[in-house]
Amino acid sequence: MHRYLLLFCLLSGISTFSQDLEEPQLKEFNAIVVNAQDESVMESVHIVNLNQVIGTITNEKGEFSIDAAVNDTLYFSFLGFKSQKIRITNDMFKFKGTKISLTELAYALEEVIVKPYQLTGYLEIDVKNIPINNGFQYSISGLNVSYEAGNKSPSAVTKVLGAILNPADQLRNLFGRKPNNMRKLRKVKADDHIRDLLATKFDREALTELLNMDKLDIEDILNNCNYSKSFIRTANDLQILDAISSCYEDFKVLNRKK
Repeated sequence: MHRYLLLFCLLSGISTFSQDLEEPQLKEFNAIVVNAQDESVMESVHIVNLNQVIGTITNEKGEFSIDAAVNDTLYFSFLGFKSQKIRITNDMFKFKGTKISLTELAYALEEVIVKPYQLTGYLEIDVKNIPINNGFQYSISGLNVSYEAGNKSPSAVTKVLGAILNPADQLRNLFGRKPNNMRKLRKVKADDHIRDLLATKFDREALTELLNMDKLDIEDILNNCNYSKSFIRTANDLQILDAISSCYEDFKVLNRKK
């Protein structure tokens, strides 16, 4: 009887230990964000827990609170300041009043070219000098949508036909590389604080941190999902996120049908 009781205790301990390894305990982490130059508190700084994919912002006193576990990485972003990542330690939970300092970016004004295209003021001449969007679109008889394929070339037609005739294989090659990161998409889209942050960003910095992808991977996905170079270059990070998410949902539908 004692032998079975001992065995039960051992198994219960192993089970509890394995659960602790798989699911780190989340606790409320509190800190203050300040300007590194003058120690003044900073309001409305965006903070994202990259591990748990949740976000928040600082209040008027520079304070914030966010659920986190030891070794989670927090990403801080504020317009005009250098973005920063902080890894949470045990000491940060133990001792109150943790201060996170952000450093202001130095902007250098560059030379401004007023007439980059040598405009003359005469409409008939100037319309010939202004560059035209070189993103060619291809339409297929029987389909009510057109497809953008970048520069005009023989490979562009092949790219469009490949996207139409065999989209599942093409998207599988794109999203199959990092399926775990793609599963973060829904969590990212569900958090209003993260969406507000991405709506103000155009540098893909926060997006690459959240999805654990580099800019080339993001461009590769959008290119192969038939988004134009103009959109990829000018869209904010939230629009890019929604485009990737839409493309990923299409991939999952096509993958299920196969």
